[in-house]
Amino acid sequence: MPRRPDMPPLRKDELAPNPTEQFRRWWEPALREAVLAEAMTLATVDSEGAPDARMVLLKGFDERGFRFHTNYGSEKGRQLDADGRAALVVYWRELDRQVRVRGEVERLSADESDEYWETRPRESQLGAWASPQSEMLGSREELEEQLQAIRERFEGGEVLRPEHWGGYLLRPESVEFWQGQVGRLHNRFRYSRKGDGWRIERLAP
Repeated sequence: MPRRPDMPPLRKDELAPNPTEQFRRWWEPALREAVLAEAMTLATVDSEGAPDARMVLLKGFDERGFRFHTNYGSEKGRQLDADGRAALVVYWRELDRQVRVRGEVERLSADESDEYWETRPRESQLGAWASPQSEMLGSREELEEQLQAIRERFEGGEVLRPEHWGGYLLRPESVEFWQGQVGRLHNRFRYSRKGDGWRIERLAP
């Protein structure tokens, strides 16, 4: 990982009292400087307890947790429904920063999923209808034919959100903030839930 000599060390007495506010402090410069700042790794486990991971997009965060959207019938959707625990990793190379999140996951309400769905480009909406995500396809042509059928179905009208597609909320139990430093002596602080508040601990690099 490249070092950013202009990045100040992360100090415990300068941290926000909760991880949501600390994430917000890092999120704003990431939006300005990082390429695709919302990209993050979502890690789950399969039915045999084996780890699985893929990239998804962060689509909002607040005091409740971190939000992302997907096809409920996809591999990750099935894994989340079977074992409602997951982990996230956000890495901003340009800022030499990483955030790790672990916690329980639940589906967002239909209203919240609809609200985000309406912001999606029409082509992305059509694609969500056309793709049987994670299922086997015989050919690319098969997918293109499904997309064309969906185009015709919604031609001239609004593309409604399909019931098989929506959002998830990861409610964090722990959040770690990692700031790279020279000599690999990085600064790491972990927020862990403690009653109604948070305990903050420094971790060795």
